[in-house]
Amino acid sequence: MQTSLALSLDPCVFPLLLKSCSAIHRPQLGTAVHSHAVKMGLLSNPFVACALVNMHGKCVSLFSARKLFDEIPQRNVVVWNAMISLYTHSNLVHDAWLLFESMDVMPNASTFNAIIAGLPGVEDGSPKAIAFYRQMRELGLKPNLITLLALLPACVGLAALSLIEEIHGYSIRNGIDPHPQLRSGLVDAYGRCGCLINAANVFHSMKERDVVAWSSLISAYALLGEARSALQIFRQMEMANVCPDDITFLAVLKACSHAGLADEALDYFSRMQEDYGLQANSDHYSCLVDVLSRAGRLNEAYKVIREMPVKVTAKAWGALLGACRTHGEVELAEIAGRALFEIEPDNPANYVILARIYASVGRHEEAQRMRREMTERGVKVAPGSSWVV
Repeated sequence: MQTSLALSLDPCVFPLLLKSCSAIHRPQLGTAVHSHAVKMGLLSNPFVACALVNMHGKCVSLFSARKLFDEIPQRNVVVWNAMISLYTHSNLVHDAWLLFESMDVMPNASTFNAIIAGLPGVEDGSPKAIAFYRQMRELGLKPNLITLLALLPACVGLAALSLIEEIHGYSIRNGIDPHPQLRSGLVDAYGRCGCLINAANVFHSMKERDVVAWSSLISAYALLGEARSALQIFRQMEMANVCPDDITFLAVLKACSHAGLADEALDYFSRMQEDYGLQANSDHYSCLVDVLSRAGRLNEAYKVIREMPVKVTAKAWGALLGACRTHGEVELAEIAGRALFEIEPDNPANYVILARIYASVGRHEEAQRMRREMTERGVKVAPGSSWVV
């Protein structure tokens, strides 16, 4: 188009071109397009401006995106939303909130969606997300599919079953309910809040069930200790010719862990790699260590840790340490404890558990040494509290 005299570069071309630069991560090409747009005087076009902000945020840096944002002469709500979304996607929710409060145009549903999506990932963010949703409704803005999907994690964070039901009812009344992504989200949310009946009802109402829906239902049953049911659902999933993914197997391994099914966990762990060609990550290995530890097979669990091809996390060592306390295994407890002191030196639970293991076998001097070490490192145990009065 640039070399053709018959074709002109109008404003519609630049957003598509900038989006392509972002998709293949070409910052130099993106900045060259930016220069071309400035020369043509297109910075005042809101669609071009929005695409430029997005490209800079995804390809160059947030700093350059914000600098460009501040220089745009006419910023409509789409441009504001682009910058707010960049902040939330970078987990800078506070900056997104401050920018929202400084808006000089009326926010729309997309503005609220960006904030709601980012809030559940920060401390005390779930109640703020719900309050933000209420504010959105008060302004007369209509929630859409993105709003509901963003709100579900906040509901799970607060175990707000009534709000999940409210979202579900709203989706039915407004024709959003058939969307498979929302239904899968509802299955997961109902399951995490302990309402297996609703989770199963939503799942069985789905005409097409993808791997996300199946995995969500398996996770729901696994989370509530219904291990046999979770594994039966997994078998039904295989019979339905739906190929499981790594998240599915993580749910299956958690089900085995809750029920103490060590041999079954080893079998599923092997099948995941051999039958489906999936690569086990640190979470899969942590679940395997947990189920072996719960079953009292501590040496096997330690062997899994030693042979892990991925980084050993605090979850794996913590599972082994907890089981060592249950089974009175001091030697492995010391190994696990020392590893945990390196990974998470400020976690008081690790020191306390190891001290109690020492005390349980009469090694009170080592127990006192653990408490002294906590004091020297400045690690403090949080005082207990209760809502019961």
